[in-house]
Formats: sequence, C-alpha cells, structure tokens
Amino acid sequence: MLDLVKIQTEQITSTFLEPACGTGNFLAEILRRKLATALRLSQINKSKKSPKYAQFHYEKHAICAISSIYGIELLADNCDECRRRLLDLFLDHYQSHFKQTDPAVIDTAKFLLSKNIVGGNALTLTDFNHRPIIFSEWKLISETLIQRRDYVYENLVEKTNNQLTDNQGFIPKHIQDYPPIHYLKLSEQ
Repeated sequence: MLDLVKIQTEQITSTFLEPACGTGNFLAEILRRKLATALRLSQINKSKKSPKYAQFHYEKHAICAISSIYGIELLADNCDECRRRLLDLFLDHYQSHFKQTDPAVIDTAKFLLSKNIVGGNALTLTDFNHRPIIFSEWKLISETLIQRRDYVYENLVEKTNNQLTDNQGFIPKHIQDYPPIHYLKLSEQ
C-alpha cells in the first residue's frame, strides 16, 4: 500500500495521518522509510562500504520525520503502544548508527509523539475527554528553529466532503501560533 505513495514516504516533511492507528503498524513503516531517508541525507561521504554520517543532520531530519506523522486511536492502550513502538523504532535506528546519542533528541521525539499520536475518536473528532482533537504542525523555518502552529482537527477535515469546486482552495484556520524555538527545546512550549 505504501509503495503507491513511495515518493511521499521518502520525503522527510510529507505529512501522514492514520485516523485509526491501532498499535502503529502503518505508521511504523512510514517512520522506518523516513528514517532511512534521514540517514541518507546525513551521509557525508560517498562510500557504500563504510558510509559516514553527520549526526547533527541525522538528528534534525529524524525529528522532522517524527513531527510529520500523526495518528488517532480510540483505545488508550493501543495509543500508548503506538507511541512506544514508534519511539522504539526511532531509538533502534538512532543507536544503531551513532554511539553517542543525545538525550535532548530522544526527549524531543517523545514529546512529538505525545502530541502527534492522540487518543480519541476520528469520527466524532474528539479526544478521550470529549474535547476537540488538536494537532500541531511543526515547520522547520531555519537550520535549527521550528515553528509550531495548532489546529483543531475538525477544521482540517470539514471541507474534504466534496464541497470544494475546482477553483476553490482550502486553508485551515489555526488556533494558536507559538514563537519559533530550537527543535531540541520543543517540549518547553
């Protein structure tokens, strides 16, 4: 199925939302492909036998990859398992290529997964507390700064029911902008 959108799965910033993510089977495969791209983009030599990678670039690309994956899950235990699974996938990939891992990178990955994999009902557009589901867009605006913008999920999907004509565009309304911040300090917002 993912091979039908292969190009998007290999682009760091392409966004994916799984509205019934379960324990993360679909999202894990997307993340695996995006992490492979992050590694490829961080390669600093052309050697296939002993490639060398720039850790800073890998970390930045991996954080961007994680920030572009979203999920909604109705069952709380599945939601927790999905977050754990995606984090473990990232940690395995990160630790297999770099001996010294940065705890701030791992904390940022955990924070992003806590925001992007949410418990709720995609049909009613609400979280476990019956409040509107909120998603954050994370946009890299410089070498190290990320701009966060929050959206109500309902506002992102309300115009997708064939109401738009060919000449109309759809620009969702955000509910909050955050000041740009270093990507390793996202959890401070």
